Amino acid sequence: MSNDWILFLAGIVFLILYLIFSAKTEMGTKLFMKPSDRLNYQSDSQLAEILDFLWISDQIATSGQPTVDQFRLIADAGYEVVINLALPTSDGAIANESEVVQMLGMEYVAIPVIWESPTVENLNQFLLVMDSRQNNRIYVHCAKNMRVSAFIYIYRCLRLHCPKEQAIADLHRIWQPNEIWQKFINDVT
Repeated sequence: MSNDWILFLAGIVFLILYLIFSAKTEMGTKLFMKPSDRLNYQSDSQLAEILDFLWISDQIATSGQPTVDQFRLIADAGYEVVINLALPTSDGAIANESEVVQMLGMEYVAIPVIWESPTVENLNQFLLVMDSRQNNRIYVHCAKNMRVSAFIYIYRCLRLHCPKEQAIADLHRIWQPNEIWQKFINDVT
């Protein structure tokens, strides 16, 4: 067997091993993660099952209304603060959501935003909560992730100085704001 043939086979074996163990593959990711990161990776992938789940960054995720069991997943994923922008009468609302979230060891903040008339006061309260907890992992939800995606878009533009193209792409992954919400967004950004 010639040296060229041996080098060729060694290259193929190396390529196969690289593909199997590379951090770019799920197997490689799990093999090379620290144990604490592995919990967040597994939990975050389960969070994708929550209604209209959207991962924004390592610090922020959003969704529609989670179930009680899904709040357990949120806590297991390391989120420390849950912000609810839905009304207590919204679709799927959990009557004792505050208690459920707090019993799971997370802080709970409710900022009820009326769907038909979001206010600057609602937004300012949201921005204050986000600003004061920027060192925490924050999970923000409403009924369908529509209020939240608009508020997160505004937060990212005003506070995180995220390029509008990137922030709006995430907003549009959830919905195209209606006339009321688009006017609200335009007025505050």
